[in-house]
Amino acid sequence: MKNNNEAKGPNFLDKFSDFSAKVGNEIHLRSLRDAFATIMPLFILAGLAVLINNVIFPLFAKGTTLSNYQYWGNMITNGTLNIAGLVLAPVIAYCLSRNKDFHNPILAAVVALTSLIVMMPFSIKILPTGASKSVTATGVLSFTNLGTTGMFAGIIIGLIATEIFIRFANMKILNINIGGNVPPSVFQSFFDMIPVILTLAIMSLVSALLLVFGKTNLIDLITNLIQEPLRRFNTSLIGMLFIYSCGNFLFTLGIHQTVINGTLLDPVLLINMNKNMAAYAAHEKIPYILTNTFRDTFGMIGGTGSTICLLIAIFIFSRIKASRNVATLAVAPGLFNINEPVIFGYPIVFNIPMMIPFVLQPVIGISIAYFFTVIGFMNRVVVYIPWTTPPLLSSYLATAGDFRAVLVQALIIIIGIALYLPFLKISERVTAKQAAMEKNN
Repeated sequence: MKNNNEAKGPNFLDKFSDFSAKVGNEIHLRSLRDAFATIMPLFILAGLAVLINNVIFPLFAKGTTLSNYQYWGNMITNGTLNIAGLVLAPVIAYCLSRNKDFHNPILAAVVALTSLIVMMPFSIKILPTGASKSVTATGVLSFTNLGTTGMFAGIIIGLIATEIFIRFANMKILNINIGGNVPPSVFQSFFDMIPVILTLAIMSLVSALLLVFGKTNLIDLITNLIQEPLRRFNTSLIGMLFIYSCGNFLFTLGIHQTVINGTLLDPVLLINMNKNMAAYAAHEKIPYILTNTFRDTFGMIGGTGSTICLLIAIFIFSRIKASRNVATLAVAPGLFNINEPVIFGYPIVFNIPMMIPFVLQPVIGISIAYFFTVIGFMNRVVVYIPWTTPPLLSSYLATAGDFRAVLVQALIIIIGIALYLPFLKISERVTAKQAAMEKNN
């Protein structure tokens, strides 16, 4: 006989969890996460280059000597940040075609890359060195369209071109089977030749129509109509905290927060981060406060939920042997922001008292850091650091050596300990009562 809850069917939390898991596992969103994970080393390298160029080299070099040293970091910036959109399109195409089990993911990547170039403006305005007035040039590609500004265009064109190509390639009537004893690469090239031609012809036609009738191009349309409005909402303080908190809440139900955050936040926050690094490298005003590194540094101290605060609270205040044993095992990975041992071992998952500080502490931490940045107490985040960078060191490096950021991060940790403490006591009492009830039964 079913009880009343079962008779009513799945509750709201079950439905919300199932819906979020389905959204996060949608093949295009999953491919997007895979692509960003693939090229992440490029952005971390760019962050290190920006840090060394602007913090380390100036310590012992000046003038022409400093400029010569900084050429090294500038070239890394050109090969990473300044071609971010150009890199994203083929990597997304490869990941999407692989996730769809398409037979030729490399060719899909080539088609996406070519499609992105086809969509580039036919002519652009450039400012010659030493000139005060820009001139129009044709036959050139600009870092503006290939880099951080063109990242969203790379995403959308990579997805669209790949979908079109795969659909054509799966039509048997369009495949050319030359047969015979030929190398596999030659066979594959002929097999998918017509789908490649049709895909690029369509993309080129769209580009031509936009130029002739709209006096524009798809890169500008995507940037102005999609990228910027989406980025402005998702990277506003309220928008980011809402989305990020939803992801953290999912984690308390056993669904990894990247299902939401990796899909809705990371791409736009990464655009902000890359623009900050580019501006810092060019000695220009830093445009944004909220970036993915800012979020990780002040909202994920010790991992999602800032659980390093919980571990410290356990070591200082808890007398429960089981809690201290879990904290002892979890502290080493926690110092590098890996906190699955405490999330699933303490546990935080399905632990109602611990859900509250787990979701609330990142909101408090990010808000505090945002406030101190707005009032000018600490520098803006300008260096993309690995997410595994330990606390305190992470705030120092992310702000290019600002000790005030370390003080802010330390304050957030202290507040986090105070926030976690009462819920830690409640959780331990609940656990003790549950153990007593099981013993009596």
